[in-house]
Amino acid sequence: MGKGGESAVVTPATGTTTGRETMAKNTQKYTWGEVKKHCTPQDAWIVYAGKVYDVSNWYEHPGGAVIFTHAGDDMTDIFAAFHAPGSMNLMKKFLIGEIVQDSVPKDAQQLAFEKGYRDLRAKMVMMGLFKSNKLFYAYKCISNMCLWGLAVGMVAYSDNVFVNIAAALLMGLFFQQCGWLAHDFLHHQVFKQRKYGDLAGYYWGNLMQGYSVQWWKNKHNGHHAVPNLHSTSAVSQDGDPDIDTMPALAWSLKQAQSYRELSGDGKDSATTKFLIRNQAIFYFPILLLARLSWLNESFKIAYGLGAATENAKMEMEIKGLQYPFLEKAGIALHYVWVLAFVSGFGRFSPLYGFMLFMIMTCSCGLLLALVFGLGHNGMATYDAETRPDFWKLQVTTTRNVTGGHGIPQAFVDWFCGGLQYQVDHHLFPTLPRHSLKKAHALVASFCKEWGVKYHEADMVDGTMEVLQHLKSVSDEFVIDFVKDGPTM
Repeated sequence: MGKGGESAVVTPATGTTTGRETMAKNTQKYTWGEVKKHCTPQDAWIVYAGKVYDVSNWYEHPGGAVIFTHAGDDMTDIFAAFHAPGSMNLMKKFLIGEIVQDSVPKDAQQLAFEKGYRDLRAKMVMMGLFKSNKLFYAYKCISNMCLWGLAVGMVAYSDNVFVNIAAALLMGLFFQQCGWLAHDFLHHQVFKQRKYGDLAGYYWGNLMQGYSVQWWKNKHNGHHAVPNLHSTSAVSQDGDPDIDTMPALAWSLKQAQSYRELSGDGKDSATTKFLIRNQAIFYFPILLLARLSWLNESFKIAYGLGAATENAKMEMEIKGLQYPFLEKAGIALHYVWVLAFVSGFGRFSPLYGFMLFMIMTCSCGLLLALVFGLGHNGMATYDAETRPDFWKLQVTTTRNVTGGHGIPQAFVDWFCGGLQYQVDHHLFPTLPRHSLKKAHALVASFCKEWGVKYHEADMVDGTMEVLQHLKSVSDEFVIDFVKDGPTM
């Protein structure tokens, strides 16, 4: 519970608790510099619409530890992007004062820009773009289950090795498409009642895909809040977990230089340096293995066996699983049907079954991570303490994907599951997938009006940009290492 909640005032006459915001005469004034000092989960102040809230240690936050990504900062726009109307009512008990507006380092042009994109969001609400089309999502769910049925049938009724391999590849594609559906439901793009979105997420996430919803929410919400940001410090939670890929991949020279911390006494430094130097070569092999890591982390979260990040560990220790039975049962049943599939319903040998498992697992990892990589990898990275405003952060760290090089736009739209409009999705994460194209036209016009650049590339060019970026970081790292020590 944040200290703002602890500091609520009890009215003697009624015995009721009154938040600070109802006692305007006692409202404190804080400078921006004072707010910036409170930037860790244990000491977290956040600003919303000019008011200051103390949410220190509030791991019980319904959205999890993502609340701490903006500790010591303004959360106005990221809060609006994630929450339903009326959600601020829950924050009243944490109110401790107001910001001194003259202390905020924003000029008139920046304030006008921020008002402009907030007005754009309001316009999109009035246009009905945030209303989901249930028939569209029914079609996506049914068509995806048809992929599953086809893959299962190919294994159930054939012992031909090539048919079985094709079935495993098809199942990998099914897993990828499950990811997009779980993503839409868990971003609450489909249902106003969030519990229905969560339940659908457990079906497509835990049961069909083998991924823990709680693991995904913790990781993905943090990514959305602070895309491509490097943490301020080891104890802060303002870094993007999706670029926390060391020692395998470094997305900036600063991140590559962190090998010195990872190596400790230096025993492992040679391995880390080798990986960074050759990361453009290892990129695709790493993507092939990505699903194995995600399955492992999901299993650990669901069954209380640990977590990969300090953020997730603290959330699990204090808050625990939101739906313990669904988490555990969903993943257990996932492995039951997967085991039946890869064993050919009892006909295949363990070795043959393991081959099918690895084919579908690695193909899924590649197909998912390829789209993730196109979305953000190779784009701008920032230190958390020097992050730009919400709009510029989301736009400059994100890449849209278009058709090109013989790949039709219709295929890109289906394959990427809405994330071909990654810029627009990051600005409006609760916007239904079918509204993204209309939203993109508005976003493009707004960016042009205000001189903000956004980036688009087709799947081939975008992938080449990612590889070239990895290579440029490797080259910078080699030069930096030569300056500081012996050559590799």
